This record gives sequence, structure tokens and C-alpha cells, in this order.
Amino acid sequence: VFPSKITTEQQSLMLVKRLLAVAVSCITYLRGIFPESAYGTRYMDDVCVKILKEDKSCPGSSQLVKWMLGCYDALQKKYVSPPVSFGCFTCIETLVSTITECYHFKFKYTHNGPLLDISSTTKRNDSTITCADTKKASILLIRKIYVLMQNLSPLPNDVCLTMKLFYYDEVTPPDYQPPGFKEGECEGMIFEGEPMYLNVGEVPTPFHMLKVKVTTEKQRMEGVDKSILKQGETNAPLQVLRVDGDDPEEE
Repeated sequence: VFPSKITTEQQSLMLVKRLLAVAVSCITYLRGIFPESAYGTRYMDDVCVKILKEDKSCPGSSQLVKWMLGCYDALQKKYVSPPVSFGCFTCIETLVSTITECYHFKFKYTHNGPLLDISSTTKRNDSTITCADTKKASILLIRKIYVLMQNLSPLPNDVCLTMKLFYYDEVTPPDYQPPGFKEGECEGMIFEGEPMYLNVGEVPTPFHMLKVKVTTEKQRMEGVDKSILKQGETNAPLQVLRVDGDDPEEE
């Protein structure tokens, strides 16, 4: 996963893609979305991780892999604006989707190249970021995801998946859609229940910034050690999440 050095934008972009793949794979594996056959095994130093793969016996995992490739295409072209939202929702007869859990991956492009930021409250100069910093932060992020996913209460049995991308209008061609995506119908997502917002971590490089955030129902957080994550919450029973704006707890 980790290059020996990160001196070019392409090296940084490759790391960001790999970490995105690891994060999404860990989330779906530990939340029980796909069967064991949909994953391969890889290692990040001493951390064993499961990675999604295309599995003919599991069309859902193959579809998610295609979404990831489409996301990579938009990221490569620098069209993606914060965030990439990966959500679990329940389907009801009226065809209205209510989000029950959502993961936000927020990208920023620096003048030097790709930087991966996973929700850190401390700011640092891009030029001071070393490969060792990036590696340490990456492993910490994956460990935090593992701890969080293992402590959250289970998802409903009938959940479906969705992924939303947002673009910078000033640089993205009007007719551009990455492979596997179509034009969206709305910018927000309806969240049913009492949402809890969580900032998971930070992974910096001299070129990109990526933030990973989670929104889930508050009752699923009852078994989670609150010291491992920064959190915010609201008291509204039904929230419309503006996934293209600032964090809810910061507005």
C-alpha cells in the first residue's frame, strides 16, 4: 500500500486511491454487506485488511468495484469536490430512500499534489509532511475504522448501497459522468432517526487531503468508546443531510 517515498503527484494519487479502496472494503466487510468470497486479503504492515474484488457470484460487490473505478477516474481528472458519499439506505414502497448510515470521503488538492486528511483538528504545512507521517496516519485511520465498525450495532437486513460524487463546476465538463454513474436528482439525503456525526481521522501527503467522516443513528453508538473519535450530534428526528457542504457540527 505504501510507496517508499511520495515525491510526485502521481505517487500521492495512487496512495489516495489505495486508501479509499481499503477504507470502503473494511467498512463493507465489517458491516456484513457482502459475503467472504467478495474479498481478498492484503496487509498494511502488520494490519490484515480485506479488499473488495469483482466476484461473479456477488453482483453487488462487482458494482461497488465499478463505482470505485469511476471515482478514481474523476479523482484523476481533479473533478471531484468534497465529498464522495457512500451510504447505506433502506427502501420503502414509496421509493423514497432514507439514509441509515453514511460515510463521507472529502478530497482536497494542494498546489503540490494529493493530500489525504482524515479529520484532524491540527493543521500543518504541506511541505513538512513526510512519507512516515502519511504511513502512520494511514494505519491509524484503518485501525480506527476497524474499532468503530466492530462496535456499531448491526445495520438492518434490507439495506442497499448508494454512492454520490460531487464535482467542481468550473473545471468539470457539463456532460461528464464517470463510468458507473449518472446525473444525480438531488444534492441532499434524508436521514431518518437521530444522527451522530463522527470525524474518523487524517492522512496527509504533500499533494492531497482526504477526510473520512461517518453519520449513523445515535443508538448504534451505544457500545462505542467515545474517546476514540471526535463527535457531534443533533436532536432533530429527521435530518436532510447536505453532503456537499460543511460538516453539520461546524455549521
